[in-house]
Amino acid sequence: MILNTEKFRSYIDRFSGMDEETVIQHIDNVHAWEWLKEQMPLFECPEHELEETYYFRWWVYRKHIKLTTDGYIVTEFHPDVNWSGKHNSINCAVGHHLNEGRWLKHNGDFLKDYILFWFRGGGSVRSYSSWIVDAVWNYSKVSGDFAFAIELLPDFVNHYRAWVASHLNDSGLFWSHDDRDAMELSISGSGLRPTLNSYLYADAVAISKIARIAGNQKVLNEFEAYAQRLKELVHTKLWDPQDEFFKVVPLADAKSNVTEWNFDKMDASTNVREQIGYIPWYFNLPDHGYEVAWKQLMDSEGFLAPYGPTTAEKRHPRFMYEHTHECLWNGPSWPFATSQTLTAMANLLNNYVQTYISETDYLQLLRTYAASHYRVCEDGTRVSWLDENLDPYTGKWLSRRILESWGWREDKGGRERGKDYNHSTFNDLIISGLVGIRPREDDVLEVRPLVPVNSWDYFCLDNLNYRGHTVTVLYDRDGTRYGKGHGLRVYLNGIECASGELGGTSLEVLLKQVGAESRA
Repeated sequence: MILNTEKFRSYIDRFSGMDEETVIQHIDNVHAWEWLKEQMPLFECPEHELEETYYFRWWVYRKHIKLTTDGYIVTEFHPDVNWSGKHNSINCAVGHHLNEGRWLKHNGDFLKDYILFWFRGGGSVRSYSSWIVDAVWNYSKVSGDFAFAIELLPDFVNHYRAWVASHLNDSGLFWSHDDRDAMELSISGSGLRPTLNSYLYADAVAISKIARIAGNQKVLNEFEAYAQRLKELVHTKLWDPQDEFFKVVPLADAKSNVTEWNFDKMDASTNVREQIGYIPWYFNLPDHGYEVAWKQLMDSEGFLAPYGPTTAEKRHPRFMYEHTHECLWNGPSWPFATSQTLTAMANLLNNYVQTYISETDYLQLLRTYAASHYRVCEDGTRVSWLDENLDPYTGKWLSRRILESWGWREDKGGRERGKDYNHSTFNDLIISGLVGIRPREDDVLEVRPLVPVNSWDYFCLDNLNYRGHTVTVLYDRDGTRYGKGHGLRVYLNGIECASGELGGTSLEVLLKQVGAESRA
């Protein structure tokens, strides 16, 4: 290891020392460091808020690991809420839970239980929309345990067909309610949305890939066809060529017929660019040619805000319209959406040729996101904090302020319901985005950092478990920080395997070859 584990203990001890531990699940604050030091990859960089937020998010994540009579699950809320399912489970953020948790060293000890809970343990897996099969596939690429995904292939197929039976519209697209996308009271409302259609595109792709390695040609053909059909329809039906954005086609329910596909002729009060228009890139769905949508992200009249991005474009007349509900998706900043957009940005930068978004933009938005992970207490103390949604201009937690003004009503989840809210990713954005560990299904470790050239003098991701190998990625501008020479370097099991410079092509390491060298 390059980094000294004990150096980062002060973060965890400070979080625990300042915490009011309202709910205790499997790992309490007293044992947080002992558990995390064995599990989490270490990360060091020159920017304090990014580094602090990285450790804060691991500290928060372990709070949500819960042991139940059905094995381990990962929760969204700490207190019991009356809209949850079995064991206080909620499925809408399961994709975030799996994409984040896959980087913990012994994640199979609890994530396998969690996945099985949704398909075989009584979890309400379609209560909300999600990209669960895609997330299981992502987990498998990191763990190397493809046999587990193959075992669940029949469950995945049945799950997808249930969506077809309940939510497929005659247009060939899937209908969803904005509330069931966990995006209640959005400006666009319910209809044929980029959310569920992108999620089910991704799930279809994942099922087809699992079917391929399982040797199931029938399922492979069926789900490749689903994926191709959805890709074509998202391109042709959800893209507004005038506003150059993927949008919602409003529709009352799944059985209704679309009478107008021209966005110019639709109701102006619901015709809006929303942050969900970037979700297709989360799954690499769009073909080349749609990247112009990204010019809205860093536009001050689009989605750019001091604590953004906003969930709807600021130029729309109904941006941040007033409503009595505490959770609105008509403009406030949501970590759920921010983490989706940053994942999509990383894909855009890695897999598309375009001029609208740069690595500098990625780092800027990641900084903005990190800066939102705080709360100023009544005594003026600034503490690390994660809650539901934020005022995009002030960074104050909106739902928390509203719930407190209502006296922490029990029917709304009680006191501090949103504290340590596990509804997004952050560390996956550092690991797979900024540092650039790009999981693949073959035996190659690919590393392509998005750290802009000339921005940092050093960074290091250390003690990362990838398919049983210990991975270290470091950058040292002049070689004085780590004493390993200058530039970008990748180590597996203590062996230097690749080197280069920031801003170059991906570094690739053949895992089987390194494994053989390590044993020798």
